[in-house]
Amino acid sequence: QVQLVESGGGLVQAGESLTLSCDASVRVFSRNSMGWYRQAPGKQRELVAFVTKDGTANYADFVKGRFTISRDNARVRVYLQMSNLKSDDTALYYCNRVPNNIEWGQGTQVTVSS
Repeated sequence: QVQLVESGGGLVQAGESLTLSCDASVRVFSRNSMGWYRQAPGKQRELVAFVTKDGTANYADFVKGRFTISRDNARVRVYLQMSNLKSDDTALYYCNRVPNNIEWGQGTQVTVSS
């Protein structure tokens, strides 16, 4: 049973923007904070941002001021708006419950060319 489906990734140039979407199951989404993570080749997965069930957003320092996380409770969806992208943002991006991650989805690839 697929509970997390990420989409919206792509290849962009440095300085451009992308918006990622995550469709989650109601069971995962409704009572939990939801976050976006990323994993670059050869690196550990890291938390990029998360949003609480009441909509409070929190960001890793390396994306503050550039990324915006939001959730649409009616659509059971989480978004990550990314602007001023850098080559260091190149990674496979995943969404998941925060904390107590469940099984990971396939992720969506973001590649930023410099």
